[in-house]
Amino acid sequence: MIIMEDNFKKYLQYDTYIALGSFDGIHIGHVSLVNKTIKLALKNKAKSMIFTFKNHPLSVVNKELVPKLIMDNSSKVKVLESYGLDVLNMANFNKELMQLSPEDFILNLVSHYRAKGLVVGFNNRFGYKNLGDVELLKKLSKKYGFDLCVVEPVKYKGQVVSSSIIRTSLSDEGDVKKVNKMLTRPFMLQGDVVKGKQLGRTLGFPTVNLNYDKRFLLPRGGVYCTIVSYKGKFFKGITNVGYNPTVDDNRLSIETHMLDFNENIYNEHIKIYFMDRIRDEKKFSSIQFLAEQLKKDKMYAKKQKLEINFKN
Repeated sequence: MIIMEDNFKKYLQYDTYIALGSFDGIHIGHVSLVNKTIKLALKNKAKSMIFTFKNHPLSVVNKELVPKLIMDNSSKVKVLESYGLDVLNMANFNKELMQLSPEDFILNLVSHYRAKGLVVGFNNRFGYKNLGDVELLKKLSKKYGFDLCVVEPVKYKGQVVSSSIIRTSLSDEGDVKKVNKMLTRPFMLQGDVVKGKQLGRTLGFPTVNLNYDKRFLLPRGGVYCTIVSYKGKFFKGITNVGYNPTVDDNRLSIETHMLDFNENIYNEHIKIYFMDRIRDEKKFSSIQFLAEQLKKDKMYAKKQKLEINFKN
């Protein structure tokens, strides 16, 4: 897969079919766009391409409104490559791009990337102040002579799948099973391991504390069954997202007890895949009661059959 970061400076020497969108999380709706683009490109002897942004447009338009991100760019690249995409262009959204009129934006795609066809979702918006929509695209496709494919919404249990629905399901409900179905892979957080209070160690449940990137979405506070990836190996885990109310810790932390693991991995990089929600956070009347609950959580996690057939 060719990876570009081009803001309409290059001129490609081959025909393309281009999918437009944010592709945050790469959910099943996005996958339908990718697959359709690849299919049309093959049929018309062109290359399949995605035009998206490496940074969220709101980071330029209004930083205060930038939503928490579902997926980092390196994971996005790996997942899109796994589907067989030919070209990924992650343009840098800046003031110059922001000010492009909808028609000029499309004309740039056609002239710079030899777009013979565009593939978009039913609610796609583009150009200055998102003034461009599917109806305008239909007119422009006739004017500039490119194919247009509008992909119908993809639903999960009667609900249209979108990045905003995934954010709500994860941060408000903590329903990682539902989120993982919509993403086609487990939701993941990654970062380096940092030193915590080491309370878990005194209880017989040593934990690794994740120094996560604050730009990314977190699941609703609670305890989860997870899989931890460390140096190419996978371990079952119990992950607490929250404030540890039993010990009155007022700092949000992501702590994971890795089953069958007892190494010191401070400053090492790990990935945590969220597989199932076990329970809400709870304030216990004593450390002893907390320890008893942790034993139950561990037994529950041990019994789970957690598959690791994911791509990111």
